[in-house]
Amino acid sequence: MSSDLFVIPFNIGLYFILVYSVVRSTIWFRQLSRSDKLRLQRGFFGMPFMQSLKEIFMESLLHRKIFMRNPVLGYMHMSLAFGWFLLIVFGTIEADFFGEKHLNPPSHAIFFRYFNPDHGAAGLPKVFGFWMDLLLAFILSGLLLAMIKRFIPGLMGMKKTTKHTWTDRIALLSLWMIFPARLLAESLTSGAHGSGSFLTGNLGAQLASFLPVAELAPWFWWLYSLSLGTFFILLPVSRYFHIPVELLLIFMRNSGIRTGDKPSSLTEVQTHACSSCGVCISICQMSYAAGINDIQSAYFVKGLRNGKDIAAITANCLMCGRCEEVCPVGIELGPMRMIERRQGEREFKPMRFIDGYGLNGKKAPVEKDPTQSYGYLVRNEPVKADVIFFAGCMTHLTPSVIIAMKKIMDSAGVRYHFMDENGGVCCGRPLMLAGRDREARELINYNSDIIWRSGAGILVTSCPICYKIFNESYYLDTRVMHHSEFINHLIEEGSLRLGYLHRKVVYHDPCELGRGSGIYDEPREVISYVADLQPATQEGSMSLCCGGSLGNLTLSSGKRALIAADAAKILTSSAPDELITACPLCKKTLGQATETKVADIAELVAAALPGPKGRARVRTKKTLVRVHDNG
Repeated sequence: MSSDLFVIPFNIGLYFILVYSVVRSTIWFRQLSRSDKLRLQRGFFGMPFMQSLKEIFMESLLHRKIFMRNPVLGYMHMSLAFGWFLLIVFGTIEADFFGEKHLNPPSHAIFFRYFNPDHGAAGLPKVFGFWMDLLLAFILSGLLLAMIKRFIPGLMGMKKTTKHTWTDRIALLSLWMIFPARLLAESLTSGAHGSGSFLTGNLGAQLASFLPVAELAPWFWWLYSLSLGTFFILLPVSRYFHIPVELLLIFMRNSGIRTGDKPSSLTEVQTHACSSCGVCISICQMSYAAGINDIQSAYFVKGLRNGKDIAAITANCLMCGRCEEVCPVGIELGPMRMIERRQGEREFKPMRFIDGYGLNGKKAPVEKDPTQSYGYLVRNEPVKADVIFFAGCMTHLTPSVIIAMKKIMDSAGVRYHFMDENGGVCCGRPLMLAGRDREARELINYNSDIIWRSGAGILVTSCPICYKIFNESYYLDTRVMHHSEFINHLIEEGSLRLGYLHRKVVYHDPCELGRGSGIYDEPREVISYVADLQPATQEGSMSLCCGGSLGNLTLSSGKRALIAADAAKILTSSAPDELITACPLCKKTLGQATETKVADIAELVAAALPGPKGRARVRTKKTLVRVHDNG
């Protein structure tokens, strides 16, 4: 062990990745808008900075999100990330305290046993040696689980793992070699010098009993250095570049920088921050219910990162948000897909209405203006009202929901106007999901004009898709409420007198209402008031998509049916009397997939409305009061 030239591969790799990361981060910073640059600069001071450090510790090192959903998978990630971090920190401390000099170069800490082969015989060095061996064993246990995950993912609670590029494979192989190489290098060195602790010392003694450990040790120090150097050099061209990039993303996100609706340096940072961990594949209903395994977010992001044609992947997605909910890095996957869809529609030509049919099938002028797709729309004088009810396209296809809403509002004495009762236009959300923002904006302007001129204080919609776009893309002075919120509001103020239905029901959270808009409690409060609400197997933020999503442009009806059948089977596993949802599309889709009665929340409430005589109850300011009506 007379030569220490073996540290050269490690030094080249380390300084390369440090310089590359600084240069790449500088480029991304320079590409930010002026306002986002200011946000990031301010984010390095005060609470955003502390929040970022906390998130880095909890998510990048401990992998809390993964651990909470899959403890074994979480342990695997934590042991590799946090274990390696601790090994570096305590290795640096060990080299500084017990080495020949202070402020050593990084290589001295990484290869400390090589430079100090007799270290750890007694006292504090022995304690440190035990701790370093324990950390190495911790990492190796995670490495073993990583190998199992790669070859037998089912044992780790995963249905599938991601496909690797050739650079990913080489980087993965070098990563897998780092810690076994360190174990053997330190063990052989310990065997030659009679040092080491419970792991390296015992293994070294065993190897020394039948191998020339002194001659073999240098070869494994070279292997350790080469593995580290190769891994560092391959970082920028492999999925493992997420390790340094994720730190930048956390600071950007906590500084208030958001994805927006156009490509930016933030979207590029997010593509490189994806670790391709495969969690999004296992959670995707299109994977485990429909057998489609090559369109998930991991492949979408990888395609973006590698500059591939991902038009088919971009379009073939339910846009349900389940993958974004479980993403351990917190990548805004939905908005990024929307950006790509918009990019793909830039050359889209305005549609022509050949037969010129408009509202209610009435004849309309043939479209002439190439800059306007909906020039046939007629702007009539709106009706003045306190509340505007907008049913939307899908609710018109489930008229029982409209009947129930009319019954509820009439019973509560609401002064309302049914905006699209005799014909109207779409809210614009489906066009946005298709990436056709300009056409959607025409519909938004048309609807906005009607709402503004009505003077209504509340806009109620029974469709979560409509609710989301009215909230996010319309500029209104009107309070937008989903009909589940509005019904809850009527019950709370005492406007509705309801009986109790002795039915056992399960509630399905629609994607756009739950994950998309954060409305989880109000529907459950309403249902619990009139029926026996049972918990679903998968609900809340992890609720299942019905499969009928308008966000998917290419999925066949057969595949949709498979997804719907799987979701309905899980939702009705407790054999409820009814399956309740709060979306007309979900009602229609799930109703075709199960024999259990599927009803909208408005239908459930309408069924609980008492007649002229009968028992009812009224809730006022969160207080339940029994009322007897004797006529």
